Amino acid sequence: MERLSQRCPSRGTALLVVTLSLLMYPVLRSLALQLHSAITGSYISGTHSVAFINCLNEQIAKDIARAIMDKKLAAYVNILPKSSALYFWKGELEESSEILLLVKTRTSKIGELSDYVRSIHPFEIPEIISLPIDQGNPLYLKWIEESVPRD
Repeated sequence: MERLSQRCPSRGTALLVVTLSLLMYPVLRSLALQLHSAITGSYISGTHSVAFINCLNEQIAKDIARAIMDKKLAAYVNILPKSSALYFWKGELEESSEILLLVKTRTSKIGELSDYVRSIHPFEIPEIISLPIDQGNPLYLKWIEESVPRD
């Protein structure tokens, strides 16, 4: 029995190997996808995102869009025309007009973008949500990548 335990790893060692393998999987998968993308020129789904930011009026929207661009947190910001909004605020149903920003950026920049917009936005709780870009025009997605500096 003693000889068998010397040749076979202990349960603790096996558990450690399995745990490390599971923890390393996302990193290894990401590296493999990046390598595949670099070799083939294909797009990695979710590399870029579109963020939605609501603004009270057009001037605030322009000011926030300009500030985002000045900080190089996005490649492109659309300022969509006025729309009506219904929402609950402090238990009451509210209705207002808002301007929506569509911000195209790297997914890795969403946290920094959100922190920055919250610091300059006049709303107590501004709407800042994002969705990953699954697919798109490869040349446009490459342009986003070239326009927004890496972290």
